[in-house]
Amino acid sequence: MSYRVSGHESFPFRYPWLPKAVRFLAKDSRFFTDEDNAMVELGVGKNMVRAIRFWSLAAGMASSLAKNGGHEVTPLGRSLLGPDGEDQYLEDIRTLWLIHWLLSTNHDAPLLAWDFLLNRWHEPDLVPSACLKALQREAGKQDDALSLVTLEQHFNTFLHTYVPTRGRKGEVLEDNLDCPLVELELIRRVGERELDRSSGKHEIIYAFDREEKPAITPGLFAYCLSLFWEQRHQTEATLPLSEVAHGHSSPGRVFQLPEEDIRTRLESLERTTEGLFTYTESTQVPLVKRNARPDPTRLLEQVYSGGTQ
Repeated sequence: MSYRVSGHESFPFRYPWLPKAVRFLAKDSRFFTDEDNAMVELGVGKNMVRAIRFWSLAAGMASSLAKNGGHEVTPLGRSLLGPDGEDQYLEDIRTLWLIHWLLSTNHDAPLLAWDFLLNRWHEPDLVPSACLKALQREAGKQDDALSLVTLEQHFNTFLHTYVPTRGRKGEVLEDNLDCPLVELELIRRVGERELDRSSGKHEIIYAFDREEKPAITPGLFAYCLSLFWEQRHQTEATLPLSEVAHGHSSPGRVFQLPEEDIRTRLESLERTTEGLFTYTESTQVPLVKRNARPDPTRLLEQVYSGGTQ
């Protein structure tokens, strides 16, 4: 496993980027290899072209082609953002939660801040200076030469994917509202602290929202549970409640859900999935059972056919 900390050019992705990437790659798999033409077609600079390519890959909307150095739209990308897709313009909050899931669960080349802070950060608050030190230690296990500046850019990109930037008087800057995952309100400001008394410098303190999230509908939860099972526990017939709630890249971790909410969701899982999953409460080890290998396409259709509640 090798962490990714660069490639996004310090830009959180914006509303038009993923739909445009899917649309242009569907016509030309080598669209991103000609950066000058891509700049003209997308109406952005070269760094943003690279950022759009990065996010389309990181979000699972596109994949690399070994045969010609190009890229192709993935089946999921077509199902979500294609001409007949479920949500072509990212108008559905369920799609935003799903993209958050996809960014956070890449097993082969995880994004460092997403993987580490969602799964292994156990402090109640996200204090930027402390987060950076932890990310530096983690990154150092793989690459001692990685600069602090690069890590700061990566952490800030993570942060501003979910938190709108504010100006000096507290106003939200229009430029950052283009990042759709801000709508999830997964990370919020909770205060600030003094960094250096002599200079008067302060840093803002953040925290994950660890409450129930009704916008993550039963169908979406079941779909992501299925993806988690396939990626992390493919050969297992059952999983304990604790793994679904607290396991690495689990629904509980990625969505920052309380364990009791996970339990409630699992109790209705058999009805939600028409028997694909069943949950058994036990005084010893509460278990969820996968009764058959799921059809991802069918489960995705159920995410959007079940309504938003």
